[in-house]
Amino acid sequence: MNLSLTSPAFNHQGEIPPEYTCDDQDISPELSWSNIPEGTQSLALIVDDPDAPDPAAPKMTWVHWVLYNIPPSATGLSRGVVSTELPTGTQEGLNDWNRTGYGGPCPPIGRHRYFHKLYALDRVLPGLKTPTKEALEEAMADHILGEAELVGTYQRTR
Repeated sequence: MNLSLTSPAFNHQGEIPPEYTCDDQDISPELSWSNIPEGTQSLALIVDDPDAPDPAAPKMTWVHWVLYNIPPSATGLSRGVVSTELPTGTQEGLNDWNRTGYGGPCPPIGRHRYFHKLYALDRVLPGLKTPTKEALEEAMADHILGEAELVGTYQRTR
């Protein structure tokens, strides 16, 4: 079986509820994973939006959350998880607000897609400190044993 990533908050390709966005509590949704590949030494999670700023004319991918060195014994992340509650050993990278932690959907226009990407890696990634998404992806290259994706959408009503 392949690595799997799910959330009780929304279905794949479904709408992300407002509580997980800038229009409400801006907390992270609960995430669960299963079918970790044999030999996995760590997991990484990247949440990003390739539709920024306007899905009709995207110009960039906005990074919402970067986590790495998640232990393979972890089976997910709780709703509203904060730094001090992350699984032991988990490290945080920088999002595009230039801070660590989760930053929820807050699209300026249109319906955006939010890709939650989980990677199973054959090693623990040393010495990255607080990497950007790009630095993490570079460090993960040639070490990915499996990956899973959960996509949610959101459009502001205000």
